[in-house]
Amino acid sequence: MTSPGPYAMASGWVRSKGRGIRFDRNELAGAFGDIGTDLPLIIGMILASGMHSSSVLVMFGLMQYVTAVSYGMPMPVQPLKAVAVIVITQKVAPGLIYGGGLAIGVVMLLLTVTGAITWLTRVVPRAVVRGLQFGLGIQLSLLALRDYVQSDGARGYLLAAVAFAIIIVLLGNRRVPPALIVIGLGVAYAFVFNLNGGLLADALGFTLPQVRTVTMDEVVAGFVLLTIPQIPLSLGNSVLATRQAAEDLFPEKRIGVRKLSLTYAAMNLVNPWFGGVPTCHGSGGLVGHYTFGARTGGSIIIYGSLFLVLGLFFANGFEQVVRIFPLPMLGVLLLFEGVALMQLVRKDGLERDEFFVALLVALIANGLPYGYAVALVVGTAVHYFSRAARANLSR
Repeated sequence: MTSPGPYAMASGWVRSKGRGIRFDRNELAGAFGDIGTDLPLIIGMILASGMHSSSVLVMFGLMQYVTAVSYGMPMPVQPLKAVAVIVITQKVAPGLIYGGGLAIGVVMLLLTVTGAITWLTRVVPRAVVRGLQFGLGIQLSLLALRDYVQSDGARGYLLAAVAFAIIIVLLGNRRVPPALIVIGLGVAYAFVFNLNGGLLADALGFTLPQVRTVTMDEVVAGFVLLTIPQIPLSLGNSVLATRQAAEDLFPEKRIGVRKLSLTYAAMNLVNPWFGGVPTCHGSGGLVGHYTFGARTGGSIIIYGSLFLVLGLFFANGFEQVVRIFPLPMLGVLLLFEGVALMQLVRKDGLERDEFFVALLVALIANGLPYGYAVALVVGTAVHYFSRAARANLSR
């Protein structure tokens, strides 16, 4: 019997034996395991596109509820990363975002009902999936260190150091979850140094999502601009890598790629009609929630409730309200999420050639435009070429 890796021991390697939803301090702590990646993307998309804040936030929260109930585990909902980057950098109009999201939902539904998604699971080797996870871990860690920890000068470094020390000491402690301490200190800091009573008063107000229409022209244009760049990344991270992470952490759940791609499709077939951003699942989010204590869908419901409250009651000043929390402390949470993802590459005991394939995939994913799509194709091709070469040499 092999011993669990360092990530497993650090987190206690406690697997959820039950089903359904549980609420306790560990679920509350785990609820913040993915906030460092989601908030910047959502804020950036709202600011760049002029999307209706309440619609975006409420739909994002409701989708968390759907997956929490559907999976009974901390299966997260995240903004689509390739879509978010294009929207933020090119200031894409809301209509094209809704059209692209609907097109993504249709494509994923077709991949599910035709069985193509299952075929991909058989074809793409484990080393490539591990490489995609490793690459995402590198990406999240660099984002944390480059954009978050450094965001508040010397004071930010001090906050990050305190948060880092707390997590190192308490990681895996289910009696005193470290994320709760870090979030609590961050909230206290925000109230003392960043909170403006006038800001909260201006932001407060009840707002509902808006019903939208999506035209065929928007679907076609959104497909070209947003869907084509996103789908390869989704296949690699949102479906294949997420299924692998679910198998690693919750093997008794037996989560298959068909269910993941089906709920992925369903979210994007609903979101556009109510002003929501395109969403997916993600291996990083699942590992992040797990790392900080979550074992059921309770953490996802708590997380979704945060966005529902913001969307229903603080949408008018959402961008300002969320920025009162010190980013360096969020960055440390994000850093541990990234490190936990990178450590998953050790679980399978990959052979030397397989490890080099995983490393190649990780480097390509981080270093090239549309890196995850290129890495998926190149890594798979290198794996089969290497296996064929070894077979020929052994004859």
